[in-house]
This record gives sequence, structure tokens and C-alpha cells, in this order.
Amino acid sequence: MENPLGPDKLQALEKRMAALGVVDADLLEKFVRGSGAGGQKINKTSNCVFLKHLPTGVCIKCQMDRSREMNRFLARRELCQQLEAIREGRAIAKTQAIEKMRRQKRPRSRNSKIRSVHDKRIVSHKKSLRRSPSGD
Repeated sequence: MENPLGPDKLQALEKRMAALGVVDADLLEKFVRGSGAGGQKINKTSNCVFLKHLPTGVCIKCQMDRSREMNRFLARRELCQQLEAIREGRAIAKTQAIEKMRRQKRPRSRNSKIRSVHDKRIVSHKKSLRRSPSGD
């Protein structure tokens, strides 16, 4: 079986990592058992790659392919993408968007609910005054 990772792709990744200042000594790499669809090959082999960049604390877990070498390549590529996003400030926007969604989904406080019900009663009373008098 031919390796889909050619030497040119590996060299490009090495150059990208060097440009970001990432060296293999800064990486904690573990191979863990995968999960999900894939059957015996996935469940019995440790081909899922867990990669942690120690200086920044960025963690990547990659199980895109069945081969360990391909997953190592993809995990390193994903790490480079995340480090570039952090440097460019895109990661801050992403975390802000996640935090905004978290705030929106958070249950309302008791006082907020009371205020909301009070405002609804006021609006309801105004609307009831608009109705024409019944019984004529």
C-alpha cells in the first residue's frame, strides 16, 4: 500500500511548524484507542492521536483516518491551524461567540422572570383597555 503522505507534504508541515516555533520536544504525543464506527480495526488498535503543545496548552485529538501515521500528520496540521488562529486573534472571536451562546442558553434568574411577568401584565392591561366595551 502506498503512503498518501509524500515527502513534499511532510516537508511543508515541518516548515510550517518551524515558522510557528513548534519543536517536537514541546509536544506531548499519546496514542489512544479510538472510538466510534470502524469496527475491529478502530476498537483494538491505538491509532487515535492525542497531541498537546506544552507551552500553550493546546490539545488536539485526531482520529480521522485508520492509519496512525496519517492521524499524526493531521493532528500536527490541526495544531498549526490552531496556533495560527491564536496568533491572529481569531481564537478570541471564537471563544467570545461560544461564551455568548452559553450566556443566551443560561436559565434566567428569579428576579428576571418576575420582571418579565410584571411587564407582560402591564402590556396585557394596556391591550385590554383598547377593546371596545362589550355588552352594548
